[in-house]
Amino acid sequence: MKLDILAFGAHPDDVELGCSGTIAKEISIGKKVGIVDLTRGELGTRGSIEIRNEETQKASKLLGITVRENLDMCDGFFVNDEKHQLEVIKMIRKYRPEIVLCNAIEDRHIDHGKGSKLVSDACFLSGLQKIETTVDGKLQESWRPKIVYHYIQWMNVEPDFVVDISAFIKVKTATILSYSSQFYNPNSNEPETPIATKNFLESIHYRSQDLGRLIGVEYAEGFTVERYLAVNSLSDLI
Repeated sequence: MKLDILAFGAHPDDVELGCSGTIAKEISIGKKVGIVDLTRGELGTRGSIEIRNEETQKASKLLGITVRENLDMCDGFFVNDEKHQLEVIKMIRKYRPEIVLCNAIEDRHIDHGKGSKLVSDACFLSGLQKIETTVDGKLQESWRPKIVYHYIQWMNVEPDFVVDISAFIKVKTATILSYSSQFYNPNSNEPETPIATKNFLESIHYRSQDLGRLIGVEYAEGFTVERYLAVNSLSDLI
């Protein structure tokens, strides 16, 4: 199965928080999109693995993605080494995406920066023919995505470009709220965490509004790049 876009997140809900509006927009124009979560988010203070799995399934259905997988890496303790790179390479070669979306390069949670670098390095290594990987006993062909983009998370990173998601803010909000164990709920008896506050939930909406304001639309999501964006002509920039 070949995908147009493959989005990676260190934890379930990373992708929803960072770029679900953009993903919903791409799916609406016929693009095939998949998500790979590196961990189960098992160290999260609130909820459980079982609850998180149910929430992930609900969010995936709302988003309309083609496929979602979890690499079952160790939350908080996975590293960017050969073993973990090979697991990500297998996903890249399996789905052969043109575009990869991944965690913020630097962020509050240590897994976000680690996950970002791990996926970025794996995208490069996946294009090297002498690195051999097999799935179900079959040798995979090398594949390197055309581009890697990093979505914005906790920290207010200045984006290199933004995407108008005005028509998809309701989908983004719904997918985030699918993770009801993780975010603000006035009726919850779970311990309060930085992402379980009302302020954090409102900040996600406000950031989308603010980025939209800067480009003259209602809502937008921002991304950073690893290399210059290239366009064929000035008319491609609006």
